[in-house]
Amino acid sequence: MAILPIYTYGAKVLRKRAKPVRQVDAEILALSMNMFETMRHANGIGLAATQVGELHRVIVVDISDTDDHKDFKPLTIINPVIIHSEGMCTIEEGCLSIPDVRDSVERSEHVEITYKDSNFKDVRLEADGILARVLLHEIDHLNGVLFLDHLTKEQLAAHAEELKKIEAGEITVDYPVISGEHVAT
Repeated sequence: MAILPIYTYGAKVLRKRAKPVRQVDAEILALSMNMFETMRHANGIGLAATQVGELHRVIVVDISDTDDHKDFKPLTIINPVIIHSEGMCTIEEGCLSIPDVRDSVERSEHVEITYKDSNFKDVRLEADGILARVLLHEIDHLNGVLFLDHLTKEQLAAHAEELKKIEAGEITVDYPVISGEHVAT
């Protein structure tokens, strides 16, 4: 397995819509395994393929290090589709592609999705709380949406300087990154 560089704010790939996966092959399995390795190395709980520069509708999730989720089994989620959501909840979010920027984001509290697992079998999943939030955050990534897009103009303005630094590659993190300034993807 390999630790992949994570593309940061300003990289064009983060604003692109990922393409559906037609079948699980060695490339998709390797991508999933490398995404898990990358996510864990960066101390994340979710990662979308677009964040590592791949335009495939694949996300990985592992919330087993969060409170009350010690028995959670990590998920590889392929071609996720939100089929129902309800309730609203505001919680602080962050993102591995936008290091050190955190802010309150309102999202649905309950979500139901369908997806293909790593065996390309159909799965239906209902989620609440942190799992629902991670799923919505990562599915947003597959659609070219960042958590910043859910912020008010005032919230965004408060992060303007931090975002300029991230885009210019003026960040220090414990995982490999490719800054927006250095890619033409």
